[in-house]
Parts: sequence; C-alpha cells; structure tokens
Amino acid sequence: MATQDPDPQEPSLSQEGIYVALTDSPLNLTSITDRVRSPQAGAIVLFAGTTRDSFDNKPVKELQYTAYQPLALRTMLDIAVALRAKHGLKGIAMVHRLGVVPIGEESILIAVSAPHRQAAWRAGEEALEECKARVEVWKREEFEAGEGVWRANRDGGRGERVG
Repeated sequence: MATQDPDPQEPSLSQEGIYVALTDSPLNLTSITDRVRSPQAGAIVLFAGTTRDSFDNKPVKELQYTAYQPLALRTMLDIAVALRAKHGLKGIAMVHRLGVVPIGEESILIAVSAPHRQAAWRAGEEALEECKARVEVWKREEFEAGEGVWRANRDGGRGERVG
C-alpha cells in the first residue's frame, strides 16, 4: 500500500524500498541517494538529468516542467514497483522537478540500489526510459531568442497539439 507524503509542497508516494516525488525545489543528490542505501546493497546507481545550455544548436535559457501530478506520481510508483521486482532492487527513488529548471540544474534524479552493479545499472537506465515514455510530465524549452517549444518528455520529441 502506497502512502502519501503529508507535505503538500512535495507530493510523493512511498512503499518499502520505494520513493517517488514531484517538487518545485532544487533536487538534492545526497538526499535521494540516502533513500536507497541498504546494508544488503553492493551498488547504488544515481542518474541526474541536467538542463543543458543548447538544443539543436539553439541556446536554451531554461526548461519549464508541468505535470498532471496525481497521475504522474501513480505512474512513477508503478514503474518503481515493477523495476524493484524485476531487478531485485533493495531501493529505488525517483524525484522529478517541476516549474523552471535553470541551466546546470537537475530536472530528474533516479537512484537505485541492488546487491550487484549489473542489476543497478540496468534498472537505473530502464527507470529513466520508462519515466520519459510514460510519466505525465511535459517540458517547455525556452530559448534565449525568446521563443519556446513544448516537448514530450522524450529526447527531442516535439509535443503534439491535442485537437
């Protein structure tokens, strides 16, 4: 059974060995890594998705993220539960930042722990790919020239207008 974090500033869901959250605050690498530490884990893998300063040779000013929060959290939890079982993880935590994410700051952190490194590597990559494919988060790239583009939360995929 998932529990809801009581802090409305950071909606989250958690179960034993699993934590997923959305936040408007800067992300903390140490905090998410600590959520997956386990004496049974010989490996912790951390992925930090960071806002870069360009896309397709156009200077990026910032990224802006929005989400359908209740569904995004549920999807993140579903992904984490499946990956924990599939890879025998000791812990998995995923936090996605919403709102404005400046250049050089993280928009997503994913940490996984496992008894052995191979499972941790595979699970970390799979968690990211599943999040990008399935979680109800959308991003807008704001360019220095003043224009912006909504994108599906995938590498380079333009958002499609819904009729």
